[in-house]
Amino acid sequence: MRRRLAAALIVPALMLTAACGGGDDAAKKKDASASPSDSASQPPAAPKPVSDASPMPTVAGEADKKPTITIPKGDPSGKFVVKTLTAGTGAEVKKDDLAVTKYTGKIWKSGKDLAGSYDKGGVPQVIPAGSQTYIPAFSEAVLGQKVGARVLVVAPPAAAFGAAGKQELGVSGTDNLVFVLDVDSVMPKKVDGTQASIPSDLPQIKADKEEAATITVPKNDPPKKLVDQVLIEGKGDEVKSGQTVYMQYSGATWKPNEGLPQAKLFDTSWKTGAPFSTAIGQGQVIEGWDKGLVGKKVGSRVLLVIPPEQGYKDKAQGADIPANSTLVFVVDILGAV
Repeated sequence: MRRRLAAALIVPALMLTAACGGGDDAAKKKDASASPSDSASQPPAAPKPVSDASPMPTVAGEADKKPTITIPKGDPSGKFVVKTLTAGTGAEVKKDDLAVTKYTGKIWKSGKDLAGSYDKGGVPQVIPAGSQTYIPAFSEAVLGQKVGARVLVVAPPAAAFGAAGKQELGVSGTDNLVFVLDVDSVMPKKVDGTQASIPSDLPQIKADKEEAATITVPKNDPPKKLVDQVLIEGKGDEVKSGQTVYMQYSGATWKPNEGLPQAKLFDTSWKTGAPFSTAIGQGQVIEGWDKGLVGKKVGSRVLLVIPPEQGYKDKAQGADIPANSTLVFVVDILGAV
Protein backbone atom coordinates (compact mmCIF):
# COMPACT_ATOMS: atom_id res chain seq x y z
CA MET A 1 0.00 0.00 0.00
CA ARG A 2 1.12 3.47 -0.68
CA ARG A 3 1.32 6.38 1.61
CA ARG A 4 -1.01 4.93 4.01
CA LEU A 5 2.38 3.97 5.42
CA ALA A 6 3.09 7.68 5.65
CA ALA A 7 5.56 8.03 2.90
CA ALA A 8 4.57 5.33 0.46
CA LEU A 9 4.75 1.60 0.37
CA ILE A 10 4.97 1.48 -3.40
CA VAL A 11 3.48 -1.65 -4.91
CA PRO A 12 5.49 -3.51 -7.54
CA ALA A 13 5.43 -1.27 -10.58
CA LEU A 14 3.94 -3.80 -13.00
CA MET A 15 0.93 -4.56 -10.83
CA LEU A 16 -2.42 -4.08 -12.50
CA THR A 17 -4.32 -3.95 -9.24
CA ALA A 18 -4.68 -0.59 -7.56
CA ALA A 19 -2.53 0.29 -4.57
CA CYS A 20 -4.08 0.93 -1.19
CA GLY A 21 -4.54 4.59 -0.41
CA GLY A 22 -3.13 7.55 -2.33
CA GLY A 23 0.49 8.22 -3.18
CA ASP A 24 2.46 11.45 -2.89
CA ASP A 25 4.20 13.22 -5.77
CA ALA A 26 7.45 11.34 -5.17
CA ALA A 27 5.64 8.02 -5.31
CA LYS A 28 3.88 8.96 -8.53
CA LYS A 29 7.16 10.09 -10.06
CA LYS A 30 8.81 6.81 -9.11
CA ASP A 31 5.96 4.79 -10.60
CA ALA A 32 6.16 6.74 -13.87
CA SER A 33 9.92 6.36 -14.20
CA ALA A 34 10.02 2.71 -13.23
CA SER A 35 8.35 -0.14 -15.07
CA PRO A 36 5.04 0.30 -16.91
CA SER A 37 2.05 -0.13 -14.63
CA ASP A 38 -1.71 0.01 -14.76
CA SER A 39 -4.19 0.67 -11.96
CA ALA A 40 -7.08 -1.06 -13.69
CA SER A 41 -8.83 -3.65 -11.57
CA GLN A 42 -8.79 -6.26 -14.34
CA PRO A 43 -6.04 -7.01 -16.86
CA PRO A 44 -6.79 -6.96 -20.58
CA ALA A 45 -7.72 -10.23 -22.25
CA ALA A 46 -4.42 -11.19 -23.85
CA PRO A 47 -4.06 -13.17 -27.05
CA LYS A 48 -2.10 -16.39 -26.96
CA PRO A 49 1.60 -15.68 -27.50
CA VAL A 50 3.43 -16.95 -30.58
CA SER A 51 7.16 -17.53 -30.91
CA ASP A 52 7.75 -15.39 -34.00
CA ALA A 53 6.12 -12.96 -36.43
CA SER A 54 7.14 -10.53 -39.14
CA PRO A 55 8.52 -7.93 -38.90
CA MET A 56 10.55 -8.42 -35.71
CA PRO A 57 12.88 -6.13 -33.77
CA THR A 58 16.52 -7.12 -33.44
CA VAL A 59 18.46 -7.22 -30.18
CA ALA A 60 22.18 -6.79 -29.55
CA GLY A 61 24.27 -6.76 -26.39
CA GLU A 62 25.91 -9.01 -23.86
CA ALA A 63 24.04 -11.03 -21.29
CA ASP A 64 23.24 -9.22 -18.02
CA LYS A 65 23.86 -5.83 -19.63
CA LYS A 66 21.35 -3.43 -21.13
CA PRO A 67 20.44 -4.69 -24.60
CA THR A 68 20.08 -2.50 -27.66
CA ILE A 69 16.70 -2.86 -29.35
CA THR A 70 16.35 -1.92 -33.02
CA ILE A 71 12.81 -1.61 -34.31
CA PRO A 72 12.30 -2.37 -38.02
CA LYS A 73 10.50 -0.15 -40.49
CA GLY A 74 6.84 -0.80 -40.98
CA ASP A 75 3.96 -1.65 -38.71
CA PRO A 76 4.05 -4.50 -36.21
CA SER A 77 2.20 -7.72 -36.94
CA GLY A 78 -0.27 -7.11 -34.14
CA LYS A 79 0.58 -10.50 -32.66
CA PHE A 80 1.73 -11.11 -29.09
CA VAL A 81 5.23 -12.50 -29.58
CA VAL A 82 7.39 -14.15 -26.94
CA LYS A 83 10.68 -15.25 -28.46
CA THR A 84 13.50 -16.82 -26.46
CA LEU A 85 16.75 -15.24 -27.64
CA THR A 86 19.01 -17.05 -25.20
CA ALA A 87 17.89 -20.22 -23.47
CA GLY A 88 18.68 -20.24 -19.78
CA THR A 89 20.40 -23.11 -18.04
CA GLY A 90 18.91 -22.68 -14.58
CA ALA A 91 15.64 -23.69 -12.98
CA GLU A 92 12.46 -23.48 -15.03
CA VAL A 93 10.03 -20.72 -14.07
CA LYS A 94 6.74 -22.40 -13.25
CA LYS A 95 3.23 -21.04 -12.75
CA ASP A 96 3.11 -18.62 -9.79
CA ASP A 97 6.89 -18.69 -9.32
CA LEU A 98 8.38 -15.28 -8.55
CA ALA A 99 10.73 -14.53 -11.42
CA VAL A 100 13.36 -11.87 -10.69
CA THR A 101 13.72 -10.13 -14.03
CA LYS A 102 15.56 -7.16 -15.51
CA TYR A 103 13.92 -5.50 -18.48
CA THR A 104 14.39 -2.91 -21.22
CA GLY A 105 11.50 -1.50 -23.24
CA LYS A 106 10.53 0.66 -26.25
CA ILE A 107 7.38 1.92 -27.90
CA TRP A 108 7.31 0.49 -31.45
CA LYS A 109 5.81 3.47 -33.31
CA SER A 110 7.79 6.31 -31.74
CA GLY A 111 10.92 4.41 -30.79
CA LYS A 112 10.72 6.03 -27.36
CA ASP A 113 12.59 4.21 -24.58
CA LEU A 114 10.67 3.07 -21.50
CA ALA A 115 12.77 3.42 -18.37
CA GLY A 116 13.87 -0.03 -17.25
CA SER A 117 15.94 -2.05 -14.85
CA TYR A 118 19.30 -1.18 -16.44
CA ASP A 119 18.69 2.57 -16.33
CA LYS A 120 19.74 4.85 -13.50
CA GLY A 121 17.51 4.17 -10.51
CA GLY A 122 16.08 1.04 -12.14
CA VAL A 123 15.71 -2.21 -10.22
CA PRO A 124 14.78 -5.80 -11.07
CA GLN A 125 11.08 -6.64 -11.20
CA VAL A 126 9.66 -9.60 -9.32
CA ILE A 127 6.99 -11.09 -11.56
CA PRO A 128 4.53 -13.86 -10.61
CA ALA A 129 4.70 -16.16 -13.63
CA GLY A 130 1.36 -16.58 -15.36
CA SER A 131 -0.39 -14.21 -12.97
CA GLN A 132 -3.39 -12.20 -14.14
CA THR A 133 -2.41 -9.32 -11.85
CA TYR A 134 0.53 -8.37 -14.09
CA ILE A 135 0.58 -7.32 -17.71
CA PRO A 136 0.76 -10.47 -19.85
CA ALA A 137 3.78 -9.03 -21.67
CA PHE A 138 5.70 -9.88 -18.50
CA SER A 139 3.79 -12.58 -16.65
CA GLU A 140 3.32 -14.78 -19.72
CA ALA A 141 6.78 -14.06 -21.10
CA VAL A 142 8.63 -15.46 -18.07
CA LEU A 143 6.42 -18.56 -17.72
CA GLY A 144 8.33 -21.65 -18.80
CA GLN A 145 11.62 -19.84 -19.27
CA LYS A 146 14.75 -20.98 -17.48
CA VAL A 147 16.89 -18.81 -15.23
CA GLY A 148 19.49 -17.11 -17.43
CA ALA A 149 17.14 -16.69 -20.39
CA ARG A 150 16.90 -13.52 -22.46
CA VAL A 151 13.46 -13.06 -23.99
CA LEU A 152 12.17 -10.69 -26.67
CA VAL A 153 8.55 -9.63 -26.33
CA VAL A 154 6.36 -7.74 -28.79
CA ALA A 155 3.17 -6.78 -27.02
CA PRO A 156 0.06 -5.37 -28.71
CA PRO A 157 -2.23 -3.33 -26.44
CA ALA A 158 -4.16 -6.46 -25.41
CA ALA A 159 -0.96 -7.92 -23.93
CA ALA A 160 0.07 -4.66 -22.29
CA PHE A 161 -2.16 -1.83 -21.05
CA GLY A 162 -5.23 -2.34 -23.18
CA ALA A 163 -7.22 0.41 -24.89
CA ALA A 164 -6.57 2.83 -22.02
CA GLY A 165 -2.82 2.85 -22.55
CA LYS A 166 -0.60 4.34 -19.86
CA GLN A 167 -0.53 8.10 -20.09
CA GLU A 168 2.27 8.76 -17.59
CA LEU A 169 4.56 6.51 -19.63
CA GLY A 170 3.57 8.05 -22.94
CA VAL A 171 1.88 4.80 -24.02
CA SER A 172 -1.34 5.20 -25.99
CA GLY A 173 -4.11 2.66 -26.28
CA THR A 174 -2.93 1.68 -29.76
CA ASP A 175 0.80 1.37 -29.04
CA ASN A 176 2.65 -1.89 -29.50
CA LEU A 177 5.49 -2.28 -27.01
CA VAL A 178 8.79 -4.10 -27.29
CA PHE A 179 10.58 -5.55 -24.27
CA VAL A 180 13.68 -7.57 -23.61
CA LEU A 181 13.53 -9.53 -20.35
CA ASP A 182 16.52 -11.11 -18.62
CA VAL A 183 15.44 -13.80 -16.13
CA ASP A 184 17.91 -13.61 -13.24
CA SER A 185 16.53 -15.95 -10.60
CA VAL A 186 13.45 -17.28 -8.82
CA MET A 187 12.70 -15.61 -5.49
CA PRO A 188 11.27 -17.61 -2.57
CA LYS A 189 7.74 -16.63 -1.57
CA LYS A 190 8.55 -16.58 2.14
CA VAL A 191 11.54 -17.05 4.40
CA ASP A 192 12.44 -20.45 5.84
CA GLY A 193 13.58 -21.37 9.33
CA THR A 194 12.40 -22.04 12.85
CA GLN A 195 10.64 -19.06 14.33
CA ALA A 196 11.91 -17.81 17.69
CA SER A 197 9.57 -17.61 20.67
CA ILE A 198 7.87 -14.27 21.26
CA PRO A 199 7.33 -12.75 24.73
CA SER A 200 3.73 -13.11 25.87
CA ASP A 201 3.21 -9.34 26.06
CA LEU A 202 3.90 -9.00 22.33
CA PRO A 203 1.76 -10.13 19.38
CA GLN A 204 2.04 -13.80 18.50
CA ILE A 205 2.74 -14.63 14.87
CA LYS A 206 1.94 -17.65 12.72
CA ALA A 207 3.39 -17.44 9.22
CA ASP A 208 4.38 -20.97 8.26
CA LYS A 209 2.33 -21.11 5.03
CA GLU A 210 2.48 -19.23 1.73
CA GLU A 211 -0.35 -16.93 2.74
CA ALA A 212 -1.06 -13.93 4.93
CA ALA A 213 0.24 -14.26 8.46
CA THR A 214 -1.99 -14.79 11.49
CA ILE A 215 -1.44 -12.10 14.14
CA THR A 216 -2.80 -12.38 17.68
CA VAL A 217 -2.56 -9.24 19.80
CA PRO A 218 -2.29 -9.77 23.60
CA LYS A 219 -4.68 -8.17 26.06
CA ASN A 220 -2.31 -5.56 27.40
CA ASP A 221 -1.10 -2.11 26.49
CA PRO A 222 1.32 -1.88 23.57
CA PRO A 223 4.98 -0.99 24.08
CA LYS A 224 5.76 2.70 23.82
CA LYS A 225 8.98 2.20 21.86
CA LEU A 226 9.63 0.54 18.53
CA VAL A 227 9.94 -3.27 18.62
CA ASP A 228 11.91 -4.86 15.78
CA GLN A 229 12.35 -8.44 16.94
CA VAL A 230 13.95 -10.91 14.55
CA LEU A 231 11.85 -14.08 14.57
CA ILE A 232 13.91 -15.90 11.94
CA GLU A 233 17.42 -14.66 11.20
CA GLY A 234 18.39 -14.88 7.57
CA LYS A 235 21.77 -15.81 6.16
CA GLY A 236 21.93 -13.02 3.59
CA ASP A 237 23.58 -9.62 3.66
CA GLU A 238 22.39 -6.85 5.92
CA VAL A 239 19.85 -4.49 4.40
CA LYS A 240 21.39 -1.07 3.79
CA SER A 241 19.67 2.30 3.65
CA GLY A 242 18.88 3.17 0.05
CA GLN A 243 18.48 -0.39 -1.16
CA THR A 244 15.30 -1.64 -2.76
CA VAL A 245 13.93 -4.35 -0.49
CA TYR A 246 11.54 -7.11 -1.57
CA MET A 247 9.31 -8.52 1.16
CA GLN A 248 6.08 -10.15 2.18
CA TYR A 249 4.18 -8.40 4.95
CA SER A 250 0.96 -8.52 6.93
CA GLY A 251 -0.24 -5.64 9.11
CA ALA A 252 -2.77 -5.05 11.89
CA THR A 253 -3.51 -2.41 14.51
CA TRP A 254 -3.07 -3.11 18.21
CA LYS A 255 -6.03 -1.66 20.14
CA PRO A 256 -8.93 -2.69 17.84
CA ASN A 257 -7.62 -6.28 17.93
CA GLU A 258 -6.43 -6.48 21.53
CA GLY A 259 -7.36 -9.82 23.12
CA LEU A 260 -9.07 -11.21 20.00
CA PRO A 261 -8.24 -14.76 18.83
CA GLN A 262 -7.06 -13.36 15.50
CA ALA A 263 -6.38 -9.80 14.41
CA LYS A 264 -8.07 -8.31 11.38
CA LEU A 265 -5.38 -7.43 8.86
CA PHE A 266 -5.66 -3.97 7.35
CA ASP A 267 -3.30 -4.97 4.55
CA THR A 268 -1.04 -7.76 3.32
CA SER A 269 1.26 -8.19 0.34
CA TRP A 270 -0.07 -11.72 -0.11
CA LYS A 271 -3.28 -10.43 -1.69
CA THR A 272 -1.34 -9.06 -4.68
CA GLY A 273 0.37 -12.31 -5.67
CA ALA A 274 3.82 -10.73 -5.48
CA PRO A 275 6.19 -9.37 -2.84
CA PHE A 276 6.11 -5.67 -2.07
CA SER A 277 9.20 -3.62 -2.94
CA THR A 278 10.38 -0.22 -1.81
CA ALA A 279 13.49 1.82 -1.17
CA ILE A 280 14.24 1.51 2.54
CA GLY A 281 15.73 4.05 4.91
CA GLN A 282 14.86 6.93 2.59
CA GLY A 283 11.53 8.14 3.93
CA GLN A 284 9.56 6.20 1.33
CA VAL A 285 7.75 4.30 4.08
CA ILE A 286 6.76 5.10 7.64
CA GLU A 287 9.58 5.70 10.09
CA GLY A 288 9.01 2.44 11.94
CA TRP A 289 9.74 0.47 8.76
CA ASP A 290 12.86 2.47 7.94
CA LYS A 291 14.26 2.13 11.46
CA GLY A 292 13.13 -1.43 12.01
CA LEU A 293 14.30 -3.05 8.77
CA VAL A 294 17.61 -1.36 7.92
CA GLY A 295 20.38 -3.58 9.29
CA LYS A 296 18.34 -6.79 9.25
CA LYS A 297 19.58 -9.66 7.10
CA VAL A 298 18.00 -10.87 3.89
CA GLY A 299 16.10 -14.06 4.66
CA SER A 300 14.89 -12.74 8.03
CA ARG A 301 11.39 -12.57 9.46
CA VAL A 302 10.88 -9.49 11.60
CA LEU A 303 8.11 -8.54 14.03
CA LEU A 304 7.55 -4.79 14.02
CA VAL A 305 5.45 -3.08 16.67
CA ILE A 306 5.38 0.58 15.70
CA PRO A 307 4.21 3.33 18.08
CA PRO A 308 1.97 6.06 16.62
CA GLU A 309 4.74 8.66 16.41
CA GLN A 310 6.67 6.37 14.04
CA GLY A 311 3.56 5.39 12.12
CA TYR A 312 0.56 7.49 11.12
CA LYS A 313 0.64 9.68 14.25
CA ASP A 314 -2.76 11.32 14.88
CA LYS A 315 -4.05 10.77 11.35
CA ALA A 316 -6.64 8.04 10.89
CA GLN A 317 -6.24 5.89 7.79
CA GLY A 318 -9.77 4.68 7.31
CA ALA A 319 -11.91 2.58 9.63
CA ASP A 320 -9.27 -0.10 10.24
CA ILE A 321 -6.51 2.30 11.32
CA PRO A 322 -7.76 4.84 13.88
CA ALA A 323 -5.75 7.91 14.80
CA ASN A 324 -2.83 7.27 17.18
CA SER A 325 -2.70 3.58 16.29
CA THR A 326 0.09 1.25 17.30
CA LEU A 327 0.82 -0.88 14.25
CA VAL A 328 1.86 -4.53 14.14
CA PHE A 329 3.63 -5.99 11.12
CA VAL A 330 5.30 -9.28 10.34
CA VAL A 331 7.78 -8.86 7.49
CA ASP A 332 9.68 -11.51 5.53
CA ILE A 333 12.73 -9.94 3.86
CA LEU A 334 13.15 -11.86 0.60
CA GLY A 335 15.78 -9.80 -1.17
CA ALA A 336 17.58 -6.45 -1.41
CA VAL A 337 19.42 -4.73 -4.26
